[in-house]
Amino acid sequence: MIEITVVHTPIDALTLAARNGRLCILHFGAREAPVRATLQRWYPGESIERRRDPGGVATALAKYFSGQLDVLDAIDVEMNGTPFQLQVWQALRGVRAGHTASYSEIARAIGAPAAVRAVGAANGANPVAVVVPCHRIIGANGSLTGYGGGLRRKEWLLRHEGRRLF
Repeated sequence: MIEITVVHTPIDALTLAARNGRLCILHFGAREAPVRATLQRWYPGESIERRRDPGGVATALAKYFSGQLDVLDAIDVEMNGTPFQLQVWQALRGVRAGHTASYSEIARAIGAPAAVRAVGAANGANPVAVVVPCHRIIGANGSLTGYGGGLRRKEWLLRHEGRRLF
């Protein structure tokens, strides 16, 4: 069974979905329809029910937003993507709160130093933003670059984690 809820946070509403206790979607906004459509594509025929705290993720996010930054590391995720995307997303989880990495650093870390653009595309396709911390990936020159949740959210998250921005 898949559990879904909307939580309100300092960076606006987030829609969460967890399958078998593992976060599979964190969507910016309170619209469940696109999340449900994605879930039905990924898991055809599985039931989707509203729950208050899918997989304990709502509780963990509340702790994160109250300052317990390392709580994200303990959230179990179920990622849906290509083998390359999964490799990039795993590398993103190694970038700790308060730190950033460049797209080229992630490309080198996964053994594909020439795949900087592909790393950027995988970063942008991350279905569980914040928990798989794509917001911690910046340009080689220190610029914030893009973010699926908007640069305002990216900047907020980085400042929340104690990262000084230039």
